[in-house]
Amino acid sequence: MDDSDEALMARIARGDEPAFRVLSRRHLPSAIAIARRITGNAADAEDVAQEAMLRVWTNAPRWQPLASFRTWLTRVVVNLCLDRKRRAPWVALDAAGELADTTPDAGARMESAETDSRIASAIAALPDRQRAAIVLTYHEGLSNADAAAALDTSVSAIETLLVRAKQTLRRELGDIIGE
Repeated sequence: MDDSDEALMARIARGDEPAFRVLSRRHLPSAIAIARRITGNAADAEDVAQEAMLRVWTNAPRWQPLASFRTWLTRVVVNLCLDRKRRAPWVALDAAGELADTTPDAGARMESAETDSRIASAIAALPDRQRAAIVLTYHEGLSNADAAAALDTSVSAIETLLVRAKQTLRRELGDIIGE
């Protein structure tokens, strides 16, 4: 039996629930990870990933394998994230503050956490499509071509988004990266 994503989608199109479960187990963790990085919120990421999988089920009869299934699903997740970001503003969880750490290297960890927080905030402040391009290429390891397919744009547009995002991040984080 062929268990490729495309073969599973053909079976799902015929209402095969076990095929859907296999495909979901295979791709749900990466869908959640992408959504979490783009939305910056674990609860939203879960919702987005579930909505994406629902779309897999409902759109399976119309799905055409013009790109790989992973690329198509990534595009669905990214679009759902961008739609969610347009609807409601993101609220940072760091407003609650941090607990005191009494271990000997607490200062170093606190400094590292602050740096990580600044980087995450700088990425979160990027325009939606630039942030999505950064997440897909650097966090998810997609090639520029796959990221372009996921964002429904050209490779040169992805490269432009990445250049602009990196320029903004260098301006915002120059003291961290030594510029």
